Amino acid sequence: MLLRVSKKALTYGPLLLYVLISIYPLLWLLFYSFKNNEEIFSTNVFGIPENWRIENYINAFEAFDLLHYFKNSIIVSIGTVAITVFLSLMFSYATARMKWKLSNISRIYMTAGMFIPMQIILIPLLILSRDLHLQNSYFAVIAPYVAFQLSFSSIIFYAFFRSLPFELEESASIDGANVYTTFFRIMLPLVTPAVASVSIFVFLFAWNEFLVALVMISDDALKTLPLGLLYFQSQFSSDWGAMGAVMVLSTLPTIAVYLIFSEQVEKAMTVSSAVKG
Repeated sequence: MLLRVSKKALTYGPLLLYVLISIYPLLWLLFYSFKNNEEIFSTNVFGIPENWRIENYINAFEAFDLLHYFKNSIIVSIGTVAITVFLSLMFSYATARMKWKLSNISRIYMTAGMFIPMQIILIPLLILSRDLHLQNSYFAVIAPYVAFQLSFSSIIFYAFFRSLPFELEESASIDGANVYTTFFRIMLPLVTPAVASVSIFVFLFAWNEFLVALVMISDDALKTLPLGLLYFQSQFSSDWGAMGAVMVLSTLPTIAVYLIFSEQVEKAMTVSSAVKG
């Protein structure tokens, strides 16, 4: 009995320690949002708040147009997800299931996009956006986000499509289905887990991305949540508790999305690792 308990302690003890270490930053941020400046910097830096200051959240809502920035981030994130998933699905299906010249070269070219750093194309991107009169619009950030996420999304979808038997399309062809019917009614339902996983990754990227949005958007009416947090910090640098409250509220959607769809995220990570290996 003692040996069994010892084995379980050795097995689950490190895992429990890892969980506690991973969760503590989130708890610290939550506690941070209910403290005043004195507790944050001197008297109670790491502990539970002595007084739970709900007014920090009230001040955050009154001084910070949170719903406005949430709306912009939701529009940008959903638009990025929809366009990215649509384009990468079409491209991946064409390269994985159809025979045509240059299909392998096209796939390699698309994959090579993963190795291009975002920072290296910011200046050309800004010039192109200016010449096309796209600055200060949702599309000015959605288009670069889609471009940066197409490579990763295409790899995931390509792996899922390649894992499906080719007899499915042969049977559909015998029954008289064209390529669009085969794709939308037969193949697409089979890769739904991949669609969910890719959508989560792309959503989290678009929700949290800061650099491109900072360069491409200067209009306050179009700023996303990360930009709003930056300007809130510059205007209310003395109210650290309210800044903590804003950070907690801005983090909740990403945490909720990950917790709800964690199984699909793990599956996507497994597939992408196998493809890279």
